[in-house]
Amino acid sequence: MTRLLVVGGSGFIGRELCRQAVEAGHEVRSVSHGGRPDIGVGPGTNWAESVEWTSADLFAPNVWRDRLRGVDSVVHAVGIAHESPKTGRTFERLNGDSAILTALEAERAGVETFVFLSSAAKYPTARGAYLQSKRRAEQAIAGLNLDTVVLRPGPVYGPDQPHFPRPLNVLCQLVDRVPAITTRLGTARPIAVEQVGRVALDSAVDPDQRLLTVEDIVTA
Repeated sequence: MTRLLVVGGSGFIGRELCRQAVEAGHEVRSVSHGGRPDIGVGPGTNWAESVEWTSADLFAPNVWRDRLRGVDSVVHAVGIAHESPKTGRTFERLNGDSAILTALEAERAGVETFVFLSSAAKYPTARGAYLQSKRRAEQAIAGLNLDTVVLRPGPVYGPDQPHFPRPLNVLCQLVDRVPAITTRLGTARPIAVEQVGRVALDSAVDPDQRLLTVEDIVTA
């Protein structure tokens, strides 16, 4: 069993990762702005009761630093595809700075493994600065005293995808079923959130690669 902290566990990919981790028998904690996600009750939601949810400002680590105690692996799954500078939601701050801060805190706490959910390409509706912020974070955490794993998926689709319109989400799902198309898309190939969550979990439990590309994630 691995004790896992998912930073951004109430988000799109983070929530899926938490679900899979609980069902695999791991101990799961989450720190995010939203705390416990609103997923309702009933069949398929019981896993959420096994997660230690913490609602906190990631930029106030003194509030959530104790969540790192005894943790084996940290997964950073925070990210936005659209900015709102007036509210402080910028690519540099949330995609970049939050990852760097989290990695530094993980190193300080003696965590062994840090998994960063980066990106191979910008989201279909995002600006180029989206990808730049991810790359900056990758470079900043590379030299830390951690087993760092970077995942670079293409556009991630699935239920409740928050980053692009529903029709585009459906199109990604259809495209992903046609090998003749996906082989031509390269880094822009869409990937199901379930697959990204599974590979992120595998990397947290048994890190054997430093960088996972779109092809690595799809074929894992």
